[in-house]
Amino acid sequence: MINSKLSLHYLGLVGAIALGAVLRFWHLDLKPLWMDEVITSIFSLGKNYHDLPLDVVFPLERVQEIFTFNPGVSCNQIATDVDTQSTHPPLFFCAMYEWLGWMSPLGTDWVAKLRSLPALFGVATIPAIYCLNRLAFSKTSGIIAALVMATSPFAVYLSQEARHYTAPMFLITLSLLGLMQIQQDIFERSRLRIWVWLSWTTINSICLYIHYFFGLALIAEIATLILLIYRYKLDILIINKIWLALFISSSLVFLSFTPWLLVIFNHVQRAETNWLATPNYISPLYQTVINWILMIITIPVENQPLPVTIISGFLMVVFFIWVGQKVFQGWHILCTQNKTKVPTMTLLIFTTFVLLEFFIIIYLFSKDITLVPRYNFVYYPSFCALLAASINVNNNSIIKNKKLILILLTVGTVSCIIVASNLAFKKPFQPEKVALNINLEPSIPIMLVTRYGSYQDVALGLSFALALEPLRNAEKFDSFAFINQNSHITPFWKKLSQLPIPFASKLNLWIVAPGLRRRDYQPQVTLSGKTVCHIDHTQHYRIGIPYQLYRCSKAEVSSRQISR
Repeated sequence: MINSKLSLHYLGLVGAIALGAVLRFWHLDLKPLWMDEVITSIFSLGKNYHDLPLDVVFPLERVQEIFTFNPGVSCNQIATDVDTQSTHPPLFFCAMYEWLGWMSPLGTDWVAKLRSLPALFGVATIPAIYCLNRLAFSKTSGIIAALVMATSPFAVYLSQEARHYTAPMFLITLSLLGLMQIQQDIFERSRLRIWVWLSWTTINSICLYIHYFFGLALIAEIATLILLIYRYKLDILIINKIWLALFISSSLVFLSFTPWLLVIFNHVQRAETNWLATPNYISPLYQTVINWILMIITIPVENQPLPVTIISGFLMVVFFIWVGQKVFQGWHILCTQNKTKVPTMTLLIFTTFVLLEFFIIIYLFSKDITLVPRYNFVYYPSFCALLAASINVNNNSIIKNKKLILILLTVGTVSCIIVASNLAFKKPFQPEKVALNINLEPSIPIMLVTRYGSYQDVALGLSFALALEPLRNAEKFDSFAFINQNSHITPFWKKLSQLPIPFASKLNLWIVAPGLRRRDYQPQVTLSGKTVCHIDHTQHYRIGIPYQLYRCSKAEVSSRQISR
């Protein structure tokens, strides 16, 4: 009987992992690559921005050639490229490079392969959260946590991003597991195990080289441990040992990151980090709540008719309130039971400290990070663990709680399908929509020009070119170009006029110009001294950045030359 229950228990864990894997790998390449994913691909393929065709005209049909694997590149070289051309730690890009090297040749499904490692980290977080809740609460709570993580639309969204979010989320979960083990050793057994502290230190050191925001989690964990020590009376001997272990561990983590400290100071001051809007006093508060809602339920609200947006938003809020009531009741019980009080407080304090750090960044440094839900990966493991524990608290049996669990899993699974089908969590700047707008007249050749002031603008233009290329059926006259707007020798509009153009009687010139106002677009542009392009005021768009159509014709130039 015991073996049967044990088999059923682990069968549930395997089922949760399998379900999570299906939801994360399904439609992995459906959504277009957006700007940040293009940045990932450049460094992960062993390239840098100097390898790109900048300030030249490049055939659109050859855009896929840019995204090919470059063998023989060392992690040191990737780190150097990331140091000078990006604002992130290097370890994730090195891991991605090795991963893509194993999967070479990449072939036509290279986008799915690019996103497969983050998806795999997303799957690995499922057994990790199981271990966290099993240690902190119970085996049943571990299974529920695994199921919640498996069917979380937020977790699936992060897993399908070719970015370094699921990797640190996985390691944060392991770090919390180490913190929970330390907490239990201290408060239940009055002992310290060296291997636990070493494991916790190693995980923290690694993760700092994957994402800078892990520093927030590390500070929150240290602060949580300090607060717990002050909150609960302990023997003076064990307290002294804890302080010594915490000091040594924190020092080792800091020392491990010293080779990269000068780099991070440089990254913080770069212009690429200034894109976040200055917050007002209210919006970060309700945006935080919205982000919590999206962790549980996600139905289409983006780019939908107003009635659909209102109804969808209302349903999401109502469901969140209903779940919130259940969770709040569970928290109250967890905080009053002797067995669950300390682990619950540990996770609650950690989550609170991370949120406080978020608000310090928002209000003190004027960077509203609540605008982008993805940054919530820092505290999502503790959020998920508390949610699962609260669901399980009344009855330590999945069968007795099956109605509530079934509703949550059904809503979560449907939400994940919506996310994977590109109906929610749409890619920023919407490359597929931009491509459809640019492909206004399929029979007329296109020239896509991106005015860039930073490498991020280059990545943005490449994301549009990638989304456009499949729509054009390898039209031989289509092309794209990047023009540096910071050149003092040759201004943007003059350099644009000097670009060679394809041999075609008509041409649709699209100019993507981050930072340019609509009135700053010139009414007329002459290309190569032969083709005159007139602005089409009816074809101006702005999706975070502006892009404008010019209609070009060689015949018009000829008639003017004759009149002279």
